[in-house]
Amino acid sequence: MESNRFTDAAETWNSRYDQPDFLFGTAPNAYLASHCDLFYPGKKVLAVADGEGRNSVWLASQGLDVDAFDISTIAVEKAKSLAEAERVQVHFSVSDCDSWTWAPSAYDYVVAIFVQFADPAMRERLFANMVKTLKPGGYLLLQGYTPKQLDYKTGGPPHAENLYTEALLQSMFAELEMLELRTYEAILDEGSQHCGQSALIGMVAKKPAVS
Repeated sequence: MESNRFTDAAETWNSRYDQPDFLFGTAPNAYLASHCDLFYPGKKVLAVADGEGRNSVWLASQGLDVDAFDISTIAVEKAKSLAEAERVQVHFSVSDCDSWTWAPSAYDYVVAIFVQFADPAMRERLFANMVKTLKPGGYLLLQGYTPKQLDYKTGGPPHAENLYTEALLQSMFAELEMLELRTYEAILDEGSQHCGQSALIGMVAKKPAVS
């Protein structure tokens, strides 16, 4: 993960992840796991800003071919340890979102869970790249916080412009077929950083197949 507000994003996230515990836990994000039927073994998936690996490791446990990246070297090392403990293989890389090689039509799935460090300009680049790297017929699964999360303060950035609304996601992903777009509330228990009543949004969208 990274932020335009950090003088040195890598150093900031390394400092946050430099602790024995997993900052966001080791279990997969609940919204991601609830869509297990979406994923087919052998398909290729990219986990964006994957942190300590809880989501990429779960995806690998579903039989997927997983690439994952994060800006934090410490987080990636912890992710590798988690993958080893769970006896799965993930192709981990250290990269920020702008430096990642967004190969066109490379993935059957792109998964982006709480990648809300990005300001509107960075977010526009990131979302466009996620769409670009999807294969025709591929799926994008995203989870984030809505602006109401500022009232709960149980996780996420304290900046309204970094949070998601249904209108924002519909606009940013207009070229995709929206299969699910849901604003809801739930109690999260994802480590020490996502804990308590939370204002959430979940999205599943499909890139149109080439006719």
